[in-house]
Amino acid sequence: MRFWSALRGGALTSAVCVVASVSTAAETAPSDVVFQDGAVAASLTQVAGDAANGRKVFMNRKQGNCLACHANSEMSEQSFHGEVGPMLDGVADRWEEAELRGILVNSKMMFEGTIMPAFYRDSSFERNLKKFDGKTILTAQQVEDLLAYMLTLREE
Repeated sequence: MRFWSALRGGALTSAVCVVASVSTAAETAPSDVVFQDGAVAASLTQVAGDAANGRKVFMNRKQGNCLACHANSEMSEQSFHGEVGPMLDGVADRWEEAELRGILVNSKMMFEGTIMPAFYRDSSFERNLKKFDGKTILTAQQVEDLLAYMLTLREE
């Protein structure tokens, strides 16, 4: 009974705050991401990505907006697939996890001259609006979620 009284008295709020700060502290800052030949071996969050959430990020036109440039058969119900980027069917068979993470974090480290945006970079942009200075397109967890989704895209 004392446990529940303590929770009602605010201990739960404190516990939640501690958990939130621990998970935030575990995130790798964009400036601290380590690339090796364009690949990023270490998770940005130390938390496994959620493929279902990554699928939502993939098709959300205000987040990843991957559909603007890429198509994949798994999302045939979505309209207006782009054709600028490569087809993503079987992408998990063509690239290792670290390579895919690197492409998502900053594709320019892997493909010089690509028009794909760096989803987890917060500075050194060309012609950037001031309101976006110091901000990434996706959070570290959204990158990991998107990566988890992409790792499900295998050849059948």
